[in-house]
Amino acid sequence: MLLFDRPTSIKASLSDLVSKKQILKQADSYISSPIPHITDCQCPRSTGTIHDFYSEGDYWWPNPKTSNGLPFIRKDGQSNPENFSSHRLILRNMRNQVSSLALAYRLTGNETYAAHAVLILQEFFIDNATRMAPNLNYAQAIAGICTGRGIGIIDTIHLADVPFAVEALKQSSWMTDSMYHSLQDWFAEYLGWMLSSRNGIEEMNTVNNHCVCYIMQAAVFALFTDNEQIAQFCRFQYKTRLLAQMDNNGSFPLELARTKPYNYSAFILDNLTSICQLLSTKEDNLWTYETPDHKKYQKALDFLSPYILDKKKWPYPKDVEHFDAFPIRYSFLLFAGYALGRKELIDLYFCLPSAPRDEEALRNLAVRTPALWIA
Repeated sequence: MLLFDRPTSIKASLSDLVSKKQILKQADSYISSPIPHITDCQCPRSTGTIHDFYSEGDYWWPNPKTSNGLPFIRKDGQSNPENFSSHRLILRNMRNQVSSLALAYRLTGNETYAAHAVLILQEFFIDNATRMAPNLNYAQAIAGICTGRGIGIIDTIHLADVPFAVEALKQSSWMTDSMYHSLQDWFAEYLGWMLSSRNGIEEMNTVNNHCVCYIMQAAVFALFTDNEQIAQFCRFQYKTRLLAQMDNNGSFPLELARTKPYNYSAFILDNLTSICQLLSTKEDNLWTYETPDHKKYQKALDFLSPYILDKKKWPYPKDVEHFDAFPIRYSFLLFAGYALGRKELIDLYFCLPSAPRDEEALRNLAVRTPALWIA
């Protein structure tokens, strides 16, 4: 994995970032839990195989004006509870298990944790009977409209933690060279699909939080597969297209215009921050990069962080759903706090809820184990 000499103002140790007792309790529970596979269930509405990830657009509902409800109609911000979401939950569960077990292994050196984490990775990504196909051809389908969309690539933001878990497991005898390279191959193939498929190109060229999440994922997968060319491409996209979405006050107007302005504003900043964390070097520091029209990351941070500290001061409309579920422990507070030497952000991170239960909060939290990224 390409490990750049990332600029940082405060050094982080693993013991500063996680509760050993809590991590071991979680990891122990996962050892006795069933191993999740995409093949565990298949939606009858999917046109893919049992190995293909499938999901349905969140904000799409049956059409009350037609006898069969087709084509579905959009209600922005209002999630349809009847839509298929099992593959999202399975993927997220896999990420949670692997990341927790990798952290437990880092903390203790106990090979039992590493062995189970590697087994999960083997079955989810490699074994022919249970592997997930490295594409998202069938994500966020809409009944009566399409069998999958580029917008669905946002469903794999939770994979961002996995390469860091794999790196943490490299010291274990269970993570053989063959296993490591097989995992690199899977992510290289998925990244190639993102960069060349119709859905991938469509998503890459979107605006708002979707293109930010796309570049964040591409950056992680490029680093993991030692693809410096694509990492450099992601830096260029950050400096040109992503920062261009920001207003001069540090807000993101396209997010504020949504029916969930608070959630989406935090969501885009969280993933923009991950890009800075991933791709900044001492020679090319995205944390401090400023565009010719004076847009830079720290403006976005300074715009939103006061409303994370005190949501009552939020001057925009409340989100139509799940407003009370936020704020949560966003990784951007930890990443920016250490990179920019702002201890108040680190302190705020640890004051926020550590284990959200709200489904919207869980779905929107791309980085669940930031400790693996920085320590």
